[in-house]
Order: sequence, then structure tokens, then C-alpha cells
Amino acid sequence: MADNKSLVHRWFEEVWNQGREETIDELLGTNVVAFGLGEGGAEVRGPAEFKHFFKNLRNAFPDLHITIEDTLAERDEVVVRIRIEGTHKGDGLGFPATGKKFRVSGICIVQFKDGKLVVGWNSWDQLGLLQQLGVIPASKEDRFLQAR
Repeated sequence: MADNKSLVHRWFEEVWNQGREETIDELLGTNVVAFGLGEGGAEVRGPAEFKHFFKNLRNAFPDLHITIEDTLAERDEVVVRIRIEGTHKGDGLGFPATGKKFRVSGICIVQFKDGKLVVGWNSWDQLGLLQQLGVIPASKEDRFLQAR
């Protein structure tokens, strides 16, 4: 379990914070399946599809930074609670850059086999991201909380 925790921390630091694509090749299993990354809950299958997602997100947010706030491990799975931050500087999301900063949170469950990530379940505040970028208007409740 300790090794899997280290692998998850390495994954987020090298892939997302440093933008190191080589780590994807090193740590992803060939038949990896990731859930909850894109719109509509589409599954991302295999390293090639994951790299496409990775490049789009890094294009949209070149300063993307993910902070791991909690890590729990049991058997072959690791759960992390994360904070995701960045500035929307590119068009990798399919709409022009807004230049706005964002901060959202999420939870990821990662399953390992033989030192490789084989399944990832991701839940992160995609609506909050789009609201902070101004793409979708914030609800009345959100505007109230922001004004506090």
C-alpha cells in the first residue's frame, strides 16, 4: 500500500504539476480505464486516449497545479482528495481562453496492478470550474456565497 501511495503522489506531481508526459507511459497500464474525466461521463481508455485528455487540459491550463490534501489506501486502491488550480490561458476545452483563475476540488480513486494504474474513478467540480471561468452563470446561491 505504501508503494501505491507513493505512485499516486508521483503521478499527480509529475504528470499534472510538471506536465511530464513520459510518466504517463511509465505508470499507466496498457488497458487503463478512467471514468469522470471528460464531459458526459465518457470513459477514457488506454494511454493514447489519456494523453489526448492530458494535452487538452494542459493546453487550457498551462499552470495547472493539483494539491493532494488527503491520501487513503487499502488493498490495491488509493483514494486522494485534491485541490485543482490554474489559469485558463488556452483553448483546449473547446472555447476561447478567458484568462480567469479557478480553484475546485475533487476525489480520485485509483486502482493498481503490478505497479501500474489500471482504473481511475474521478469526481471533480466541473460545473464549478465552468462557472468560475464565466462560461456558465453561477446560481443565486453561488453568488450569495461568493459575496460573503
